[in-house]
Amino acid sequence: MRHCIGPRRWEKIRSAWPDSCTLFRFCSARENSTLRLVIDFVFVHNSRMSKNEITPDLLSACLQRHFGEASKIRLEAVRTGKFNSSFFATVDGRELVLRIAPPKDSVLLFYERDMMKQEPEIHDLLLMGPRIPVPPIIVFDESHELVDRDFLIMERLPGHPMCEATACDEEAIFQEVGALLADVHRLTAAQYGYLGPHRPMTPQPNWNDAFAIMWRKLLDDIVCVGQYSDEDRTFLLKLLDHHLPVFSRQVPASLLHMDIWQQNILISEHGVLTGLIDWDRALWGDPEIEFAVLDYCGISTPAFWEGYGQARDASPEARIRNTFYLLYELQKYIVIEQGRNNDSHKARQYKQQAFQCAQHLLSS
Repeated sequence: MRHCIGPRRWEKIRSAWPDSCTLFRFCSARENSTLRLVIDFVFVHNSRMSKNEITPDLLSACLQRHFGEASKIRLEAVRTGKFNSSFFATVDGRELVLRIAPPKDSVLLFYERDMMKQEPEIHDLLLMGPRIPVPPIIVFDESHELVDRDFLIMERLPGHPMCEATACDEEAIFQEVGALLADVHRLTAAQYGYLGPHRPMTPQPNWNDAFAIMWRKLLDDIVCVGQYSDEDRTFLLKLLDHHLPVFSRQVPASLLHMDIWQQNILISEHGVLTGLIDWDRALWGDPEIEFAVLDYCGISTPAFWEGYGQARDASPEARIRNTFYLLYELQKYIVIEQGRNNDSHKARQYKQQAFQCAQHLLSS
């Protein structure tokens, strides 16, 4: 057995994490006549992982199920990302990412349940083109034979999240993101909504019907966690009904990422964009809803629009749509904070912000 991290390096890593996190170090070695397996593993402990017993042995079993026996496996918990349990894995020198979906009994938004199922198809589609930097997904395992959740294994792209960069040309990166998303938005489908095999909704023939269903399902989720009353739900449903004519227009069913922020933009040590990751929330619909997410995450800068190559609609109707799309993004955090983080205070703050936005729509 050998130490995977020396004491000095361990203390440096430990000091970088919040006090609320508990870090554990695991090293193990197994020997027999044919195999020496070394697992180096940095594990971020939280209630989800501990409850479901995600251990080095389980992770190595997932990898060896699909790659066979390996002489050396190294595992390290991915610091970014909170929805899935993700790990960098090196299997006999091959750099991979292992991602395990959340438990089935987690409190999830309607479109989050089983959403990992749509990632292989989306990655395959994006990889057919020459520009979009996404990793090939090598394995998608929904057998639940080793772990009671779906998991996937994909190639690890070079680079690190933009949010971890010490220095980079932010505007140049955002300009490239704009150009890449313009290409993504040119990919279209015949129907609208969440179209993946996880089937959180019935696909619709037009965007306004699709968005009305999405809006209703999101409000239902918030009622379920106890933050919206039936009266709140009715008020917000009627608010959309009143403004639904501004959604009734010809718009392509574009592929939308719906989660572009600095954590999901990978860049190299030289500041070159190397990846756009985490496509599990993707849907097909009006690109303007993607713009609202970009607004919320601070990505839609002038440089982004220069890269995107198309002026944004600034009409009064577009501003109304944008407010609803912003509300669609904002309100999901009510469910996340109340249902997953058990933080009623933050959930109420998001509710207050949502109703402040909604009040502006009453006079529109």
